[in-house]
Amino acid sequence: MNKASPVHADMHQFEVKDTQLQIGGYSLDQLASMLDKQVFYAYDQTVVKAQIDIFHRHIPASIKLHYAIKANPYMPLINAMRPWVEGFDVASQKEMLMAIQSGMPNRDISFAGPAKQLPEIRAAIVAGITLHIESELEFERAVKLGQELDIKPIIAFRVNPAFELKASGMKMGGGPKQFGIDEERLFEILPTLDYSQFEFRGFHIFWGSQNLKQEAIIDAHNNTFALAQKLIDITPTPTVTVNLGGGMGIPYFPGEKRLDLAPIGENLKQLLKQYPQLAKLELIFELGRFLVAEAGIYASRITDIKVSRGHTYLMTNGGLHHHLSNSGNFGQVIRKNYPVAIGNKMGLAPEEAKVSAVGPLCTPLDTLADKMQLPKAELGDWLVIFQSGAYGPTASPQDFLGHPHVSEILV
Repeated sequence: MNKASPVHADMHQFEVKDTQLQIGGYSLDQLASMLDKQVFYAYDQTVVKAQIDIFHRHIPASIKLHYAIKANPYMPLINAMRPWVEGFDVASQKEMLMAIQSGMPNRDISFAGPAKQLPEIRAAIVAGITLHIESELEFERAVKLGQELDIKPIIAFRVNPAFELKASGMKMGGGPKQFGIDEERLFEILPTLDYSQFEFRGFHIFWGSQNLKQEAIIDAHNNTFALAQKLIDITPTPTVTVNLGGGMGIPYFPGEKRLDLAPIGENLKQLLKQYPQLAKLELIFELGRFLVAEAGIYASRITDIKVSRGHTYLMTNGGLHHHLSNSGNFGQVIRKNYPVAIGNKMGLAPEEAKVSAVGPLCTPLDTLADKMQLPKAELGDWLVIFQSGAYGPTASPQDFLGHPHVSEILV
């Protein structure tokens, strides 16, 4: 980018050799040869581990880290992460099976998500994982299924707090929500339950995601600890665990800066002193995007270069059917560009004229980059989209218009 343009946060997580982007020590051409594919996702496990290390450097050691598999359920990635995190959070029966087959102990797996179906609840009870209950009827169903199976369901209540995460990419708490049980309703029902019918674990207080404002996250943590203490106080049986949610974001768009975990960690240390009863419990942070997004890239070949009324389009063999979130159709209100580069021309000066990159789908929504300054592109160059390690293939309509599915590789 030139100095007059807003820039993305620096993308320094990957090595560059002789203008060639390296993922896990391999060039894009080498990865393409290994996969025998010309469009793919590549994930660098050393970048994932580095992000986990950053978390542990700043967050109190007594707080456990769980990976939310929904961010990226690529099985080789899950297997690689299993020794690095202390649990997995899943959002479907399929994800539950993936977590179990990774070797993660079942008691360190939790299942959250609204509208769980009876087979999913039954499977979770049989597997002995923790069900994060999202409604009163879901609780009743879990207890009934447990009686039928002669297995006590392991239950934590997901709370819809009255507060919300300010400046959040996606608000998942505060006001009416499909997630969790409203905190005021829990205050009514928790003292009345028959705790002999299930194994009570604790609470899951989740309020939002993709936040880059440490002040907002600190405020949410303050509210979370206060709410958790109130819930514990009115629950007539011991609480074992509190899932403190996640919310930590990564930079995607021009002007965004990486989240500073240092003040967040310092505030958590003070909260552990302020709430000694909570400090004795199993406290958990559930993170997905924060751990894996920066470790992934999406690479496609430039197969045509077209000029239309003075504007240049880089035509590629990739598109929104592989990477819906990059197209702006996975939660963005106004489409903004992810960090983009010509992967075999790293470090070269951009041209003055802005170009757009598009895919092969018959829709104007199929835009990979809109009016960006890039080095002069040629046929066969690699168009690379950074920050692509989360919500990629499984969050995209890969069967849309019948184009081939995308490949993945962890290196």
